Amino acid sequence: MFKILLLIATVFISANASLIGSNFSQRDLQILKELDIDPAYITDYKLQKTYNRYLQNIQLKYVNRFNRASLFVPKVKEILREEGLPETFLYLAMAESSFTLDAKSHARATGMWQFMYGTAKNLGLKNDIYVDERMDIVKSTYAATKHLKYLHGQFGKWYLAAVAYNCGQGRVIEAITRATIDMYEDENGKNNDKSQQIKKYRRTISLYQQKRVKFRELNNIYKEILTWDVKPDIYELLMEQKKIRRQYLPEESRGYIRKIISLAMMNNQSFVTENDYSHIRNIGVTSPIATVKVKGGLHLKNIASAIGMEYRDLKMLNKHIVRNVIPTYNEDYEIYIPYSRLSIFNQNKMNIEPTKYKVHIVKRGDNLFDIGKKYGISYKAIKSFNKLKSNRLALKQKLVIPFVEGTGLKTKNYYVKNGDTLLSIAKMHRIELDKLMNDNNLKTSLIKKGDKLVITYR
Repeated sequence: MFKILLLIATVFISANASLIGSNFSQRDLQILKELDIDPAYITDYKLQKTYNRYLQNIQLKYVNRFNRASLFVPKVKEILREEGLPETFLYLAMAESSFTLDAKSHARATGMWQFMYGTAKNLGLKNDIYVDERMDIVKSTYAATKHLKYLHGQFGKWYLAAVAYNCGQGRVIEAITRATIDMYEDENGKNNDKSQQIKKYRRTISLYQQKRVKFRELNNIYKEILTWDVKPDIYELLMEQKKIRRQYLPEESRGYIRKIISLAMMNNQSFVTENDYSHIRNIGVTSPIATVKVKGGLHLKNIASAIGMEYRDLKMLNKHIVRNVIPTYNEDYEIYIPYSRLSIFNQNKMNIEPTKYKVHIVKRGDNLFDIGKKYGISYKAIKSFNKLKSNRLALKQKLVIPFVEGTGLKTKNYYVKNGDTLLSIAKMHRIELDKLMNDNNLKTSLIKKGDKLVITYR
């Protein structure tokens, strides 16, 4: 009966794309088609609810996200097309990070595509004292396309690749396996030709959920059920089962695919296609950023000065240069500049002022951590520049510090008084509490009268 109703809905939509009202169009159906989703899914109640909520509540935020990312969104679109992915995956990045290049989650996923450290490393992205390529516009996007293509190869549908991007390949395999078994029993009854096999499978799945058997046991069942003549689609996988604690897919992942679809469909709405925001639809026609190579050891501030650009604007495009100094382990390294600055870059690239170096002579009580805070540079970077094998320092030892005027930090000591709290001290000096704790290596907020705290500021 369900399949008959689904077939009727599909035919009805094909005949009349406006069946759901004026909010939906043929462009919206094309988005579903790109993701290998049945067009009839546009009638899904929860999808419509998500879409309408976004349409009513986040129009201005939506426009602002695109405006803020207008320099690099075209490059992302270009890479998606080049790699043969649906352009709709632009909205996966929007769902992940709101196009924020240095976004960080509580789980420590980082960048526009929200890669965890291990995944990023497996995809070839560097993460060291100089760079975190999870925040690199181009390299992270290529890594995302590589990962999504792998997941598409595993599951054969782009929407499943997107869901697996969110909750993991293993969870999607579990979902498809459980849904297939449930559908087989719904169609053939509990007492069927596979009932003993199914009983054994359910037992193994339960043990897997309890982490008492390894993933390969579940994967073996998955490979077997793929040969069955029942195939769960987006309706079954996203459905909410009654009285079942562990749904096929996590609630977040079910909402995730609906969010991506809704954000993509918003780009077809009149608030974007008409009036003051119509430029958003044209973002991506040309690429306004250029990739250039610069010498290792240069500071972004000096590069910005050489091309007549604001330092903060250059930093915004190059969040992956985490210490603002180009890695010294390469003769040159790629960064991004506005295309409008390419000509002046080519004229001045041989004349970019080298990074200045200061020599710090180690005094009694010095350590790498405090020296780094003094000059506004990571102690690890100092260690690397000076090729130190340990953190130990010798009295009167000379350390070379890469330094650009205006980027260093000032420090002063503060001695805790009666009635002081870390929060009150932070407010007094107009700094964040977390920064005060990190600068002083504090694990708790407990302090006592007479304690010495280091206050760092620009």
